Amino acid sequence: MCHRLETAPKGIARRRRRALASSSVTRLPFDVYLDHIDRESRRFRDVLAGCDPEARVPSCPDWSAADLLWHLTEVQTFWERVVRERPAGPDDDWQEPSRPGTYAELLAAFDDRHGAFVAALQAADPAEAAWTWSTEQTVGFTFRRQAQESLIHRLDAELTAGSVTGLDPVLAADGVDEALDIMFGGTPAWGRFDPLPHHVRVDLTDTDTQVWVQLGTFSGTSPDGTDYAEEPDISVVPDPGDDPDAVVEGLAADVDAWLWRRGDDAGIHVAGDRGIYDRFRACVNQPIT
Repeated sequence: MCHRLETAPKGIARRRRRALASSSVTRLPFDVYLDHIDRESRRFRDVLAGCDPEARVPSCPDWSAADLLWHLTEVQTFWERVVRERPAGPDDDWQEPSRPGTYAELLAAFDDRHGAFVAALQAADPAEAAWTWSTEQTVGFTFRRQAQESLIHRLDAELTAGSVTGLDPVLAADGVDEALDIMFGGTPAWGRFDPLPHHVRVDLTDTDTQVWVQLGTFSGTSPDGTDYAEEPDISVVPDPGDDPDAVVEGLAADVDAWLWRRGDDAGIHVAGDRGIYDRFRACVNQPIT
């Protein structure tokens, strides 16, 4: 299955994963994450300001430009509160913000909530305890996750407008690791990952980065009572010291967009055992927003 989404409190779908340490990617400094959150969000907003509110989002076809704008507004509103009220998590009193009626009001709401979100992060120590849907319970998790969230939705906005610009390769390389390690990989506390003796190495040619992925199966019973039995799954692991069964190679931006289903495989090169690659691809070829 590989894509075990659970519903986070207050209606925002998020994965609750146990993030595994990656041996190949060094996380970015928190001030760099914050700079990317602000820069990518502002680009997102400026691109959408010039769009028809009803323009369809190619990468999220159920959404219009207005829906995309509101989505990131809601996301940043939610995480601003989490950071501001740390270490307490969301409670049953949380109310989804009311969506404005006009596009101009949507843009103004985004400006307001983005400004509050950045201010909350600026005032916080990334090492401080804070609720997250991961087992990493620090403000730092939000810095990294929301830098990647802003990057991908900036790309969504540009795809909507037909004016795609490049992704920062270092941030994209970090995004590849995060996507494989957290969004598609990792094991929740209620489950078990059983590894198989098969590995895929993801090579990012412009950042000299390698991410090793082990294939395996996932089993467990979720808190809502759903049973999973030997579902195909992946886990990011340190270099095992052996040759990989398959290699996926490309520029960091191309691989990041491809993993998030925001780009095709034109820049992706595959070598090795095709069956192992196909199993890996099935685990990561899942829609995430």
